[in-house]
Amino acid sequence: MTLIDIQTVDGIATLTLNRPDKMNAICDDLRTQLIETLDAVSRDDAVRALVLTGAGKGFCAGGDIAGMKGRMDAPEGERAFNGWKRQQRVHTQVSLLHHMPKPTIAVVNGAATGLGADMALSCDFVIASTAATFAWSYIKRGLVPDGGGMYFLPRRVGLSRAKELIFTGRQVNAEEALKLGIADRLAAPESLLAEAQAWAAELSQGSATALALSKSIIEQTFEQSAEQLFAQGSQAQGICYTSTEHREAVLAFLAKLSKKK
Repeated sequence: MTLIDIQTVDGIATLTLNRPDKMNAICDDLRTQLIETLDAVSRDDAVRALVLTGAGKGFCAGGDIAGMKGRMDAPEGERAFNGWKRQQRVHTQVSLLHHMPKPTIAVVNGAATGLGADMALSCDFVIASTAATFAWSYIKRGLVPDGGGMYFLPRRVGLSRAKELIFTGRQVNAEEALKLGIADRLAAPESLLAEAQAWAAELSQGSATALALSKSIIEQTFEQSAEQLFAQGSQAQGICYTSTEHREAVLAFLAKLSKKK
């Protein structure tokens, strides 16, 4: 069964989680297909940006409840190791989104809960429907945010607000999400996907080389010193100097200047 739909138009890939009857909850099969698809998109030079959304009324309801029951029913001596192996897959899924060498936009068309909320924040930008909701509801299942929420959420909303949202697991509506910085933009449900795709096209107009290098360095802004970031920037610029995109852009600019003389 195909649990992922991927369509690419004019360099913009739209990836849709396709399990609407389960609010796109992440089961093992969906996770496997998602990892494979994200890896392929990451390596495809024809794709300039990625838009991630969910089929039906929800973005993603988080982890699949049936999977949770299966983990509890596993033999006691195997439960911890099985859980560890699952976590490696979760982290691969999130890391592929977070480190995608091109702009990514989460298009939250409905509920983004638990792992679904984490996945949204692992993208560069979040555009949400006016009917969208977010909830880091792990605490209600006796769990911690394992999909990157404890990393991404404080960077979006600040430390104390992130603690409040994680400790309570409460639901955040679209307006509050925009106010807090969880969402970057809101759109009406009927125009949400089109607006996201247009934004993705705008974000990915520049040099793919410069975008990928800039993103890889910016992601480390809070973890490294200024000197470390300056050094990485210098190395990245050296690569940009040799790129076809830089050469063509400079030649075009010089040609434009010569016409004005």
